Amino acid sequence: MLILALSEVRTRAASAANGSSAQGKQKVKKVADTAEEEDRKPQSDEAHSAFSPVGGVDTPAVPEDEHPTSEFTIPNGLRIPHAPEDTETSAFKPPPHYEARGSTAFTPPSGIPTVRLTKEAPWQDRMRTMLRTPVADRPAPEATQKHEDESGPAVPRVLDLTLRIGELLLAGGEGAEDVEAAMFAVTRSYGLDRCEPTVTFTLLSISHQPSLVDDPVTSSRTVRRRGTDYTRLAAVYRLVDDIGSGDIEVSLEEAYRRLAEIRRNRHPYPGWALTAAAGLLAGAAATLVGGTVVVFIAAAIGAMLGDRLAWLCAGRGLPEFYQFIAAAMPPGAMGVAISLLDLPDVRASAVITGGLFALIPGRALVAGVQDGLTGYYITAAARLLEVGYLVVGIVIGVLTVLYLGVRLNAGLNPETTVHSVNQPPIQILAAMALSLAFAVLLQQERSTVLLVTLNGGVAWVIYGAMANAGHLSPVAATAVAAGLVGLFGQLLSRYRFASALPYVTAAIGPLLPGSSTYFGLLNIAQNELNAGLAQLSKAAALALAIAIGVNLGGELARLFLKVPGGEGLVGGRKSAKRTRGF
Repeated sequence: MLILALSEVRTRAASAANGSSAQGKQKVKKVADTAEEEDRKPQSDEAHSAFSPVGGVDTPAVPEDEHPTSEFTIPNGLRIPHAPEDTETSAFKPPPHYEARGSTAFTPPSGIPTVRLTKEAPWQDRMRTMLRTPVADRPAPEATQKHEDESGPAVPRVLDLTLRIGELLLAGGEGAEDVEAAMFAVTRSYGLDRCEPTVTFTLLSISHQPSLVDDPVTSSRTVRRRGTDYTRLAAVYRLVDDIGSGDIEVSLEEAYRRLAEIRRNRHPYPGWALTAAAGLLAGAAATLVGGTVVVFIAAAIGAMLGDRLAWLCAGRGLPEFYQFIAAAMPPGAMGVAISLLDLPDVRASAVITGGLFALIPGRALVAGVQDGLTGYYITAAARLLEVGYLVVGIVIGVLTVLYLGVRLNAGLNPETTVHSVNQPPIQILAAMALSLAFAVLLQQERSTVLLVTLNGGVAWVIYGAMANAGHLSPVAATAVAAGLVGLFGQLLSRYRFASALPYVTAAIGPLLPGSSTYFGLLNIAQNELNAGLAQLSKAAALALAIAIGVNLGGELARLFLKVPGGEGLVGGRKSAKRTRGF
């Protein structure tokens, strides 16, 4: 049985092998037949080359070892250096055969100067230079404040602290450039690089990008309320100076604590002192334009009544526009009453002019023009629009009373000239008293009141010497006097590392165009529009001369003067280039 099974298996294997060989022979035969049919077919025209040899011309023999080559084949003898495959190179790395001296670069022959900051210079100047430097050219920040965590500062908390400091400065009337400089100083002191602060009239924002591959972090804050308190402004500047100083350690918690104390601090002067200061300001301004003792008392009473009426409107929640209308009416009514009484040697124009001195928004005007001159046009336009609304409120309040006085046949004479009584000693004392009262109204520190009072007296001496004694243009005299005010104010701020506003704003009080504003409104009330518009144009020119003079004085201080012990900034303070009309 076993023998029969083996023989049967052999038989089946042999038959399977014979079948497979037969199938293979059939496939080979089919392929051969197909090739013969292809050879028999006529070839198409596309198969012929355009470079086929002409009949009768022999084709040159091609050696068997020669093969067609590409036109991009590397010629023989050319050596190409091969870089290692495992070496990673940067996209910003120059080529190996690049030479800087032989290249046609667009950089200056001496190279791009490196921005270096001296620590002896005021932080305001250092930060202004940083703000006007492109981000790629700014030096790395040197953190002056240490951090307990080795990973670095808490970025959201630093940005929040920066915005809160900027909010207090902007609400206090500081210029946009100075607010950005203070915010930039805080972020760099805590070691944050690539920060960009942005300041507008009501919105502050700051953006921080940790590195070129990380997403930026942006925070913003809105300024809801504005208030004039230069004591708080000076305290914020001291905090920023301490944060930027390496000698004083101010942690984030300590900075928040000091900022909360600044917010909670009460004003240095009570309400009754502010009302008395408003009366003193109006009386001094009336004396400055040639008023007597009776005029001084009448102007002071009118200004104090206007101040109390404005406070009453503010307590009822009325906007500031209506507060100025209410504050402008009592001084005008006092002047009309004196005209109806027809008292000898009592000038009603001086009474109304003194009341207007206490209302003209000189602080907002100077800040608006300063923002425009430094390139912050959106903030400057908003500030100047605010000044325009406040001036319109003053015009409405005074014109309402003047129309009533004209109907009552009050002896209001627009031809009355101001400064007709030339008494330099009395006028200098009146100018100093006006600056003193203005400083109290601005809630300045008591240590700065004396300096700003002297600065106001110097401003009036310069103006009187040029306009009254020299008979020069009042606009030119005002610009020069305001320039000296700005120069002295910037000097004091640089030596004290503080804001220049407390030393400047009150000192320009004697230069405000109160008389031109009054006579322009009086001419309009008497239907003499051409004369009225001429006087108002003169008032606008004087106001612009004050603002431009103050800004120019500050720029001259930064340009020519140096801080003792420091070399200033290498390369100076950069500014925008002239557009050349396009």
